[in-house]
Amino acid sequence: MAQRRFLITSGLPYSNGRLHVGHVAGAYLPADIYVRYLRATGAEVRFICGSDDNGVANLMAARKENTTPQELSTRYHASQQRDFAGLGIEFDIYGGTHQPDYVELHNRISQELFLSIHKKGLFTKKRTKQLFDTETNMFLADRYVKGTCPHCKKASAFGDQCEDCGAQIDPLTLIDPVSTVTGSTPEVRETTHWFLRLDQLSDRLQAWLESKRDADSAGATWRSTVLNFSLGQLASGLRERAMTRDLDWGVPVPLDDPDAAGKVLYVWFDAPIGYVSFTAKYCAEHEGDWKAYTRWWKDPECKIVHFIGEDNTVFHALTWPAMLMADESYQLPHNVVANSFLNIKFPGQEEEKISKSRGRAIWVEDYLGMFDPDPLRYYLTAIAPETQRTAFDVDDFLARNNTELLAAFGNFVNRTLTFVHKYFDGQVPPVGERDDVDRAQLAACKDAADATAGHLEACHFKAGLSAVMNLARQANGYFDTTAPFRSRKTDMDACGRAVNVCVQTVRTLTTLMAPFLPFSARKCLTMLRLGDDALAWDQAVVELPPGSPLAEPVILFKKLDAAELFEA
Repeated sequence: MAQRRFLITSGLPYSNGRLHVGHVAGAYLPADIYVRYLRATGAEVRFICGSDDNGVANLMAARKENTTPQELSTRYHASQQRDFAGLGIEFDIYGGTHQPDYVELHNRISQELFLSIHKKGLFTKKRTKQLFDTETNMFLADRYVKGTCPHCKKASAFGDQCEDCGAQIDPLTLIDPVSTVTGSTPEVRETTHWFLRLDQLSDRLQAWLESKRDADSAGATWRSTVLNFSLGQLASGLRERAMTRDLDWGVPVPLDDPDAAGKVLYVWFDAPIGYVSFTAKYCAEHEGDWKAYTRWWKDPECKIVHFIGEDNTVFHALTWPAMLMADESYQLPHNVVANSFLNIKFPGQEEEKISKSRGRAIWVEDYLGMFDPDPLRYYLTAIAPETQRTAFDVDDFLARNNTELLAAFGNFVNRTLTFVHKYFDGQVPPVGERDDVDRAQLAACKDAADATAGHLEACHFKAGLSAVMNLARQANGYFDTTAPFRSRKTDMDACGRAVNVCVQTVRTLTTLMAPFLPFSARKCLTMLRLGDDALAWDQAVVELPPGSPLAEPVILFKKLDAAELFEA
């Protein structure tokens, strides 16, 4: 059987601020879990991400902080990279669309794709009207305008997309538009831009999306939230969309045309191309040829999977595939895995949206300064907003850590390995004559491995974690039922047999927990004296031989009291 090959991406975060738990839950943690699992199955994987340094969002943040967009993006690029590393989210490369080591290659590939689409006649040059801020003497790109959405009538829409209903927006259709730069009411003036003919690609997009209703060979289907939203947008009709902007920060429009002077590519045109340019950079650094990226992006044997937040669905399921279709040389995404937003609930307060501007968030940097990463990885997976919005409830986070991770999972591992050291000289006890109860527990280990794999293949991470936790709970029940703490006084053979099964269960749990809780899995490997090869999925139920020496047990999880960090 040929080795499976995957190119996994996480949505590029704007390099204009710190990361919070909502970011992690949406596009980064589930992707990391998936990558770790795929590698455990023997698949060849590249995990690609990096910062989105271009566009209006960074210009606005730089203006607010009274600095240059380059300084700002470089500073937050480094900060976000530290946060990801601290959480164990391990990209093969973390690039940046305007970082010094990446910008040249990123601009080249972005401009090549623009020109390829342009040569195929799928751009329309149009003299168009745009909102203009007379106080700053500048045209207002999408995110420089805010107003009431013409679709849902809520006052939370920017000039490109509504934050509430997710609809794409023409800035000129905003109700009561306001410049986010000066707060003034902008006026309408004429300018020239190049528009991608999404309308000409609608039929191909429709057919492609409809094909995603069926499960792939591993049983994975697209999430209904992604498909229904995308097909709904198509049903409403896709319009031409401007792919250039009047800005001086970004990828220059590569046309020999006086009207292209002083214009850059729309950030949502060049940002997803970052996935390609970062892959090319990885290939340049590790394979000696940046053009080797084609093995990942233009070979049908490679499956491309994008992980994003719900607000990026329109770009990854419609605009980006349309760009790839227009070029005709790239593979289309195998899957677009979108999570909904994560809200926040502080003790004694109502649930609310996470807000960077109002400081209503749990910042990854602050969390890592006080606590281990695995409890956060566990909780964000257990409440993952896979099909609908959920909330990070601080009280619930503490309760789940203390009653699930600590009292169930950690307790079983600790009581088992402590027992081995106390009564069996730190060595795996003999197998003995196993009975039906023993065999049922070992069968549960295999069932858990199969169930977890099935859920992860389908990108159902919450269900996958639940299968692992169910095995830990069942293991505690087995320990209590076989009661080695009693049989050690009367029947050491029966005691050893039960403890052996418990050790084998710890060994299985070590492999199964690794995609979700890599730091804790590493502790278990050390305690079991196993190497990294033990994390291979087909090794999950391979038993430790009797007499195998075990290292001294360590505590996997600590009781948490996060009042200092999470106080309102």
